[in-house]
Amino acid sequence: MSTAVSTSSIDGRGALSHLAELESEAIHIIREAVSELERPVLLFSGGKDSVVMLHLAVKAFWPAPLPFPVLHVDTGHNFPEVLAYRDAEVDRLGLRLVVASVQDYIDDGRLLERADGTRNPLQTQPLLDAIAEHRFDAVFGGGRRDEEKARAKERVVSLRDEFGQWDPRNQRPELWTLYNPRHRPGEHVRVFPLSNWTELDVWRYIEAEGIALPGLYYAHDRDVFSRDGMLLAVGPHSQPRDHEPVETRRVRYRTVGDMSCTGAVASDAATVADVIAEVAVTRITERGATRADDRLTEAAMEDRKKEGYF
Repeated sequence: MSTAVSTSSIDGRGALSHLAELESEAIHIIREAVSELERPVLLFSGGKDSVVMLHLAVKAFWPAPLPFPVLHVDTGHNFPEVLAYRDAEVDRLGLRLVVASVQDYIDDGRLLERADGTRNPLQTQPLLDAIAEHRFDAVFGGGRRDEEKARAKERVVSLRDEFGQWDPRNQRPELWTLYNPRHRPGEHVRVFPLSNWTELDVWRYIEAEGIALPGLYYAHDRDVFSRDGMLLAVGPHSQPRDHEPVETRRVRYRTVGDMSCTGAVASDAATVADVIAEVAVTRITERGATRADDRLTEAAMEDRKKEGYF
């Protein structure tokens, strides 16, 4: 793996291609954060954005090993295919994986199971505790501004106070791509190198770099039922109600997370090229189309982020 820009990444005018510019910006952000901070960590769930983030981070420091661990906040309701992918990548790259388990918090009473069974909102406390325990001062995330309105408000380098909370009114200027990760003891920063990417950019980069993903991102047959306009998979953590018939559909996932609130979309896109063609014509973001936890209120994501969520 090389960080050099290939000739295929340069257009006829000698300028970098759009993807090469995005890659260069992301690698610059990662390197800058690591050079200025002491204990960074990268959020890695096995979802496509975190996979691209990990690929960029490995590329940023190649041939040296990744100089920081990866962190997964495990809801206990993750797709088995994604967990298997996560573990295989950790082994392949020789990474140190830190797991913060929501199930552990439920088992010892620090958190209570939600009435709707959705655990995504329960990830905040395990995340903040893991940051405090390991004294992480920079947390790399795969959030993009095109995903959701609250994420569109976030800076590339975003300050979190001593309670891990985010104040959208207290954002630092980032003129001329200058980033300020300074913080007081007890505070930390979240760093989002993919801020300026879109879902389509992510998929085109996956194609260009030949990045492997969990198979559920591509069309496959799965038993699903419809709820609130979403196709939910039948599984131990998502069961149909009496009036919700189960059917086998050809589906894929645009985003992966808690099985109880992450919906599939009907699709025949079986290859990266097929997915790119499909995403190019969609007018709904992946979270808006397939994540029930973002539909609780119009400000659901912003409320969670203010409390310390990703």
